[in-house]
Amino acid sequence: MKTSAIRIHKYGGPDVMHWEEIDLPGPAAGEARIRHTAIGLNFVDVYHRIGLYPTSLPCGLGSEAAGVVEAVAPGVTEVAVGDRVVYTGRPNDAYAERRNFKAAELVPIPDGVSDAVAAATLLKGLTAWYLLHHSYRVQPGDPILLYAAAGGVGSIASQWARQLGATVIGIVSTAEKSRLAMAQGCHHIVMADDPDIAASVKRLTNGQGVAAVYDSVGRDSFMTSLDCLRPHGTLVSFGNSSGAVEPFAPSLLAARGSLYVTRPTLAHFVDTREKLLGAAKALYDVIESGAVTIRIGQQYALQDVAQAHRDLEARKTTGSTILIP
Repeated sequence: MKTSAIRIHKYGGPDVMHWEEIDLPGPAAGEARIRHTAIGLNFVDVYHRIGLYPTSLPCGLGSEAAGVVEAVAPGVTEVAVGDRVVYTGRPNDAYAERRNFKAAELVPIPDGVSDAVAAATLLKGLTAWYLLHHSYRVQPGDPILLYAAAGGVGSIASQWARQLGATVIGIVSTAEKSRLAMAQGCHHIVMADDPDIAASVKRLTNGQGVAAVYDSVGRDSFMTSLDCLRPHGTLVSFGNSSGAVEPFAPSLLAARGSLYVTRPTLAHFVDTREKLLGAAKALYDVIESGAVTIRIGQQYALQDVAQAHRDLEARKTTGSTILIP
């Protein structure tokens, strides 16, 4: 059958994305065909578009979407035609009206969760889950520092961390984002243009520093993040919005109090269907309980995805963003 999708034929700026008609074969063994109803926008999509995380060209983009199962390959038992499902994963082809995807990696959407919320939160929410529960396991009373606290991951992680008993310090870039971050779980705010972020964080923690820094910025913030930690603290580097972290000497960690640094990725925490469904259940439980409220800050037509990328890179977005096919 025919469907339409975003394709890139070279790496570059938002204008390299093109809306094209493509052939979509029937589901292969172990696959289901999904008609997308909502697609999640994530900063990792930018990394794929610019070639920071290269793949074979031409290719699609997007790693997260919700929709309805239209067809399944013989022998597929995980889902059935008509099921509402959401997924995150590769190959990157979520920027499409329809696609085939591995049935074992499709997550049923609970009745109390809309397709838009599911598409806006699975990748970001599972990221918040592994950050707070595995990369550094937050304990009641822990002070933590969270970059981009008003963004997609940040808005979920700040609320969830507060629910776990943490004292959440958020970093944001504007006064509007400061108000949003405070409403979404942060106890304190440090502005991104603060000339001495580490000193401000130390003041907020009685000179001790934080137990963990969750850093999605990368190169530009790495050393500052280390300086914000208390002895034996953990820097969780999970993004590169300013570029990849440059090589560093391990002695820097010793000099600052025997620190820890980790660079996690979601795939290592949900490498079986059982783990994936368990993580998704934890996410949906906190959403349905009201402990975490999902704010969809922006919505774009899928064909307008270039503008969505421009706004994302310019830090004009807040909360989660979805694309509608």
